Amino acid sequence: MEDILNVIYTRRSVREFTEEPVTDEQVEIVLKAAMAAPSALDLRPWHFIAVRKRKLLDKLADVHKYAHPLEEAPVAIIVCGDQEVSERHWVEDTCVATQNLLLAATALGLGGVWISLYPKNKHQEYVRELLNIPKHVGVLCAVALGHPTEQLEETAPYDPERIHWEKW
Repeated sequence: MEDILNVIYTRRSVREFTEEPVTDEQVEIVLKAAMAAPSALDLRPWHFIAVRKRKLLDKLADVHKYAHPLEEAPVAIIVCGDQEVSERHWVEDTCVATQNLLLAATALGLGGVWISLYPKNKHQEYVRELLNIPKHVGVLCAVALGHPTEQLEETAPYDPERIHWEKW
Protein backbone atom coordinates (compact mmCIF):
# COMPACT_ATOMS: atom_id res chain seq x y z
CA MET A 1 0.00 0.00 0.00
CA GLU A 2 2.86 2.36 0.76
CA ASP A 3 4.12 2.10 -2.84
CA ILE A 4 0.83 3.16 -4.41
CA LEU A 5 0.44 6.03 -1.95
CA ASN A 6 3.98 7.17 -2.71
CA VAL A 7 3.13 7.23 -6.43
CA ILE A 8 -0.01 9.28 -5.74
CA TYR A 9 1.82 11.70 -3.43
CA THR A 10 4.80 12.23 -5.75
CA ARG A 11 2.91 12.71 -9.00
CA ARG A 12 3.60 16.19 -10.30
CA SER A 13 3.07 18.09 -13.51
CA VAL A 14 6.44 17.73 -15.23
CA ARG A 15 7.13 20.19 -18.04
CA GLU A 16 10.86 19.68 -18.62
CA PHE A 17 12.35 16.43 -19.84
CA THR A 18 15.76 14.91 -20.46
CA GLU A 19 16.68 13.59 -23.89
CA GLU A 20 16.37 9.99 -22.68
CA PRO A 21 13.79 8.17 -24.81
CA VAL A 22 10.58 6.63 -23.51
CA THR A 23 10.44 3.00 -24.59
CA ASP A 24 7.56 1.32 -26.40
CA GLU A 25 7.17 -0.91 -23.35
CA GLN A 26 6.76 2.13 -21.08
CA VAL A 27 4.16 3.62 -23.43
CA GLU A 28 2.28 0.32 -23.45
CA ILE A 29 2.36 0.14 -19.63
CA VAL A 30 0.90 3.64 -19.18
CA LEU A 31 -1.77 2.98 -21.80
CA LYS A 32 -2.69 -0.31 -20.16
CA ALA A 33 -3.08 1.58 -16.87
CA ALA A 34 -5.22 4.21 -18.61
CA MET A 35 -7.51 1.51 -19.96
CA ALA A 36 -7.86 0.00 -16.47
CA ALA A 37 -9.77 3.11 -15.36
CA PRO A 38 -13.39 2.92 -14.30
CA SER A 39 -15.94 3.95 -16.91
CA ALA A 40 -19.63 4.87 -16.74
CA LEU A 41 -21.68 1.82 -17.75
CA ASP A 42 -18.33 0.19 -18.60
CA LEU A 43 -18.51 1.74 -22.07
CA ARG A 44 -14.80 2.63 -22.22
CA PRO A 45 -15.07 5.32 -24.91
CA TRP A 46 -11.38 6.16 -24.83
CA HIS A 47 -8.89 6.10 -27.68
CA PHE A 48 -5.25 7.12 -27.44
CA ILE A 49 -2.81 8.38 -30.05
CA ALA A 50 0.88 7.95 -29.20
CA VAL A 51 2.97 10.57 -31.01
CA ARG A 52 6.76 10.32 -31.29
CA LYS A 53 7.55 12.14 -34.54
CA ARG A 54 9.31 15.40 -33.68
CA LYS A 55 7.54 17.37 -36.45
CA LEU A 56 4.14 16.33 -35.10
CA LEU A 57 5.14 17.05 -31.49
CA ASP A 58 6.31 20.51 -32.51
CA LYS A 59 3.03 21.19 -34.34
CA LEU A 60 1.06 19.94 -31.33
CA ALA A 61 3.05 22.37 -29.17
CA ASP A 62 1.57 25.20 -31.26
CA VAL A 63 -2.02 24.40 -30.21
CA HIS A 64 -1.86 26.98 -27.40
CA LYS A 65 0.63 28.79 -25.17
CA TYR A 66 0.58 26.12 -22.42
CA ALA A 67 1.48 23.27 -24.78
CA HIS A 68 5.20 24.12 -24.89
CA PRO A 69 6.26 20.98 -22.94
CA LEU A 70 5.52 19.04 -26.13
CA GLU A 71 8.56 20.72 -27.70
CA GLU A 72 10.86 18.75 -25.35
CA ALA A 73 8.83 15.62 -24.70
CA PRO A 74 9.96 12.46 -26.46
CA VAL A 75 6.36 11.24 -26.66
CA ALA A 76 2.85 12.59 -26.31
CA ILE A 77 -0.34 10.70 -25.68
CA ILE A 78 -3.46 12.31 -27.11
CA VAL A 79 -6.48 11.22 -25.05
CA CYS A 80 -9.74 11.04 -26.97
CA GLY A 81 -13.30 9.92 -26.30
CA ASP A 82 -15.73 8.43 -28.80
CA GLN A 83 -18.93 10.41 -28.37
CA GLU A 84 -20.93 7.80 -30.31
CA VAL A 85 -19.99 5.26 -27.63
CA SER A 86 -20.64 7.55 -24.66
CA GLU A 87 -22.11 10.92 -25.46
CA ARG A 88 -22.84 11.79 -21.82
CA HIS A 89 -19.73 10.52 -19.99
CA TRP A 90 -16.81 10.52 -22.42
CA VAL A 91 -15.20 13.49 -20.65
CA GLU A 92 -15.35 11.94 -17.16
CA ASP A 93 -14.20 8.56 -18.45
CA THR A 94 -11.21 9.97 -20.32
CA CYS A 95 -10.29 12.18 -17.34
CA VAL A 96 -10.06 9.14 -15.08
CA ALA A 97 -8.07 7.29 -17.74
CA THR A 98 -5.67 10.24 -17.98
CA GLN A 99 -5.13 10.24 -14.22
CA ASN A 100 -4.32 6.51 -14.33
CA LEU A 101 -1.89 7.18 -17.19
CA LEU A 102 -0.13 9.91 -15.20
CA LEU A 103 0.10 7.74 -12.08
CA ALA A 104 1.55 4.85 -14.09
CA ALA A 105 4.10 7.23 -15.63
CA THR A 106 5.15 8.32 -12.12
CA ALA A 107 5.47 4.68 -11.03
CA LEU A 108 7.84 4.10 -13.98
CA GLY A 109 10.00 7.09 -13.05
CA LEU A 110 8.60 9.16 -15.91
CA GLY A 111 7.06 12.57 -15.70
CA GLY A 112 4.10 13.99 -17.53
CA VAL A 113 1.85 16.97 -17.79
CA TRP A 114 -1.82 17.17 -18.77
CA ILE A 115 -2.24 19.72 -21.56
CA SER A 116 -5.91 20.53 -21.76
CA LEU A 117 -7.62 20.72 -25.15
CA TYR A 118 -11.24 20.25 -24.10
CA PRO A 119 -13.57 22.20 -23.87
CA LYS A 120 -12.04 24.63 -26.38
CA ASN A 121 -13.41 23.66 -29.80
CA LYS A 122 -10.57 25.57 -31.46
CA HIS A 123 -7.94 23.44 -29.69
CA GLN A 124 -9.78 20.19 -30.33
CA GLU A 125 -10.22 21.03 -34.03
CA TYR A 126 -6.54 21.88 -34.44
CA VAL A 127 -5.47 18.49 -33.05
CA ARG A 128 -8.32 16.66 -34.80
CA GLU A 129 -7.17 17.98 -38.19
CA LEU A 130 -3.48 17.45 -37.48
CA LEU A 131 -3.95 13.80 -36.43
CA ASN A 132 -6.92 12.88 -38.64
CA ILE A 133 -9.26 12.25 -35.69
CA PRO A 134 -12.90 11.61 -36.70
CA LYS A 135 -15.48 14.34 -35.97
CA HIS A 136 -17.44 12.20 -33.49
CA VAL A 137 -14.37 11.79 -31.29
CA GLY A 138 -13.74 14.41 -28.61
CA VAL A 139 -10.15 15.41 -27.90
CA LEU A 140 -9.67 15.76 -24.14
CA CYS A 141 -5.97 16.45 -23.74
CA ALA A 142 -2.41 15.82 -24.73
CA VAL A 143 -0.06 14.31 -22.17
CA ALA A 144 3.60 15.17 -22.65
CA LEU A 145 5.69 12.26 -21.32
CA GLY A 146 9.36 11.87 -20.67
CA HIS A 147 12.07 11.50 -18.08
CA PRO A 148 11.93 14.47 -15.69
CA THR A 149 14.95 16.73 -15.35
CA GLU A 150 14.42 16.85 -11.56
CA GLN A 151 13.77 14.18 -8.93
CA LEU A 152 10.16 14.15 -7.73
CA GLU A 153 9.61 14.36 -3.99
CA GLU A 154 6.58 13.79 -1.82
CA THR A 155 4.83 17.07 -1.15
CA ALA A 156 1.18 16.05 -1.11
CA PRO A 157 -0.95 19.18 -0.71
CA TYR A 158 -3.17 17.75 2.01
CA ASP A 159 -5.38 20.45 3.52
CA PRO A 160 -7.60 19.38 6.44
CA GLU A 161 -9.45 22.72 6.20
CA ARG A 162 -11.12 21.38 3.04
CA ILE A 163 -12.57 18.32 4.73
CA HIS A 164 -16.09 18.44 6.16
CA TRP A 165 -17.63 15.65 8.23
CA GLU A 166 -21.34 14.91 7.97
CA LYS A 167 -22.20 18.42 6.72
CA TRP A 168 -20.46 21.60 5.55
